[in-house]
Amino acid sequence: MPNALAAEKSPYLRQHADNPVNWLPWGDAAFARARAEDKPVFLSIGYSTCHWCHVMARECFENAAIAEQLNTHFIPIKVDREERPDVDKVYMAYVQALTGHGGWPLSAWLTPDLKPFYGGTYFPPVDRHGRPGLPTLLNAIAKGWANDRDRLVAEGERALASLAENHRSGTTESFHSAPPLHETAGDAFERAYLHLYESFDASHGGFGGAPKFPRASNLDFLFRVAVLQGPASETGRSALEMADATLRHMTMGGLHDHLGGGFHRYSVDETWLVPHFEKMLYDQAQIAINLLDARLHTGEERHAWTARGVFDYVLRDLTHPAGGFLSAEDADSDRDPGDGGGHAEGAFYLWTYAQLAAALGPDAAFVSAHFNVRAEGNIPPGLDPHGEFGPGQNILHQIRPLAETAAAHHLTPAAAVERLAAALDRLRAIRASRPRPHLDDKIITAWNGLMISALARAAVSPAEALADKSPFLLDAALRAARFIERELYDAPRSTLYRTWREGRGASEAFAEDYAYLITGLLDLYEATFDIHWLQWAERLQTTLDTLFWDETGGGYFNSRADDTSIIIRLKEDYDGAEPSPNSIAASNLLRLASLLGDAGAPLHTRALRTIEALRSQWTRAPYALPALLCALERALAEPAQLVLAGDPASPAFRALAAIAHATPGPRRALLAADGGSGQAWLATRAPWLADLRPVDGQATAYLCEHHTCQAPVTDPAALSILLANGS
Repeated sequence: MPNALAAEKSPYLRQHADNPVNWLPWGDAAFARARAEDKPVFLSIGYSTCHWCHVMARECFENAAIAEQLNTHFIPIKVDREERPDVDKVYMAYVQALTGHGGWPLSAWLTPDLKPFYGGTYFPPVDRHGRPGLPTLLNAIAKGWANDRDRLVAEGERALASLAENHRSGTTESFHSAPPLHETAGDAFERAYLHLYESFDASHGGFGGAPKFPRASNLDFLFRVAVLQGPASETGRSALEMADATLRHMTMGGLHDHLGGGFHRYSVDETWLVPHFEKMLYDQAQIAINLLDARLHTGEERHAWTARGVFDYVLRDLTHPAGGFLSAEDADSDRDPGDGGGHAEGAFYLWTYAQLAAALGPDAAFVSAHFNVRAEGNIPPGLDPHGEFGPGQNILHQIRPLAETAAAHHLTPAAAVERLAAALDRLRAIRASRPRPHLDDKIITAWNGLMISALARAAVSPAEALADKSPFLLDAALRAARFIERELYDAPRSTLYRTWREGRGASEAFAEDYAYLITGLLDLYEATFDIHWLQWAERLQTTLDTLFWDETGGGYFNSRADDTSIIIRLKEDYDGAEPSPNSIAASNLLRLASLLGDAGAPLHTRALRTIEALRSQWTRAPYALPALLCALERALAEPAQLVLAGDPASPAFRALAAIAHATPGPRRALLAADGGSGQAWLATRAPWLADLRPVDGQATAYLCEHHTCQAPVTDPAALSILLANGS
């Protein structure tokens, strides 16, 4: 008989609905039961595409004897970390402090009032390699609760006090007494850059050794370094080379899905060959933005072609018919009986040489040479992380430029491109007939905000590779934004919700949802000049400030103040796989301040306080917060606006906008003085905008600082020169 999780919307929770464990979802009913029965809570946190969550479920939670232990002595609670990132961050902080590492599945034991007293990640079903299995641990904790409860309760109190000490919110003293930002920013920038420079892998791209993660904020920072130092300077050139090489090696490697487009979660090796095959929406969005920036700064069209593949994948496989974007695809899927059957990581993506030969016939040698497909397989011993790939398996990865493969097979480059494209089409069709990995089809507001940003920026990219796709990319961004506004936004309360699946989820949104979506809406405004998106961004910023702002210490908490189940409100102070909401909020505040003129002054102050709130972190370890350093750079720059006057739908206006989007350089707010309701609304916040008009009826660009504008230009070439000069 299914447990209580059968009634939940989360795919992860439903995966556990048939466990013999009497799981309860996180909520008042579970907490009341723990108090009434005076039992500790066993908290298990994961997500539906998590490989080791699946392993622990098969080994432990489907085991009747282990389930009996859990049901008898504990109140078992399951949490989907993607639905409740606030819960996950609290107990992950505890486990990391306790063990020195973290990950999923997260396993924690709590007192009935939700204070943690022990925890870890994956636990095996039996004692193994000197490590206790879950049954041994459950037995010891049950005995401890019965016989030495005071010690466990005291540990819970100690853990909570330690979390509070480590995440003190009060930074008022540093805000008032610390040196000015400009005196410390230069040192932080230099140290962050040196950290990346010294850890850069010149042979394979990326930073450090295995495993390698595509941490997008590192590349964002390097692109800004290139702008600040100048791309022709030694530092600027080096920053671009590191970013370009990292993206190039990622794209050539097995981390990149050469058939379906998009990128896997991370590489288990330093060469980007063997990925953990899970695909996450947030990675697709952020890597796509990195690729767009690489095209903008280097002019290399190959990066735009890779970004095109990412968008093709997302729009084909991760888009709901109503417009929102789905969360993720699993790493695991059913394996062909001829390859041993069962469920295995990478089964959907791997090829034997025989399979390739049967699919491609005479083209197999050419494709195999390009992607290093071999009869004995191309996965080095020791790089099969779970022992599931099987013999003779190959991961498609590009080992040389196509021009070299073409020359080796006596083909012209054009003929090689045509032959490779046809072969990939055939392989893609064959792969589509395989059992697909599990799709987590919930729609998360934060991650949709990231993808809206990527699509909006792609729609106005100068890349030739994206030119024919531009209307479709913009339409996808607009459909997603409208979906969120329709399905995940309570307009009377100006409040977002976190997830949608078979209807709106129960949890209201968290700081990251507001921050990421606001960025998406700002990018959407600059792509469309539709004032609605800027107006909505302003309203959402007000809600973010109301619900999450720390008036005492500055910065934003992850969770709301009115959720009593959260034992401590934390602030995210690390830009990891997803950037800290504080880093993104600081940039948003500065962008809004620049867009909204006089009305934006309080936003600028709030941005500075957000940066100051994390000063101890970014001065101590600036490489931990590259996205915040990008906000710091924006805060120290003179605010500038590029105002385009005219009809945004006219070809002349679009020609000026295209120059603005194609020119990297100093930060500028991009606004439309459309002569209508949009300009009228902007003028209520920045009165100086009211008088900007087209010159002689022509679309006109005004470059302005401190409410003072340079001589207007109407010619795109003249605007290009003006922006290139950084004036």
